[in-house]
Amino acid sequence: MIVTVNTISSIHFLLIMLSGVLFNAFYICLKKRYLYSLFFVIITFLFVEINSGLKPFSLVLLSFFLYVFVIPQTERLVSFSRLNNYLHIVLFYIGVFITWELNFENSDGISLILLINMFIDLIFFGLFI
Repeated sequence: MIVTVNTISSIHFLLIMLSGVLFNAFYICLKKRYLYSLFFVIITFLFVEINSGLKPFSLVLLSFFLYVFVIPQTERLVSFSRLNNYLHIVLFYIGVFITWELNFENSDGISLILLINMFIDLIFFGLFI
């Protein structure tokens, strides 16, 4: 029983949870023009997408869309830089939720998994980064 729970949780939680941290790395690499690091972040996004069953480059395109169009608007509205990072993660997970709904059938389990992963990612980001 414990082995089954660990296998299922590692498949659903670890890979999607990592995408919020990857989005922040993507944002920092684009902002500071670290192009070599950006290449490795994109490769890591590809691994996450392939293991999660998403289309290749869907998370990269979502991240780039958020970087170009959404993040400048949120940074203009919210003046706390630390709060902006958390807001970026929440907006990224909203985009991931929409991407999951477009690629897979409508399921409450996926919504719950993404919500739990978002909270885990916010806690991870707040404690370690």
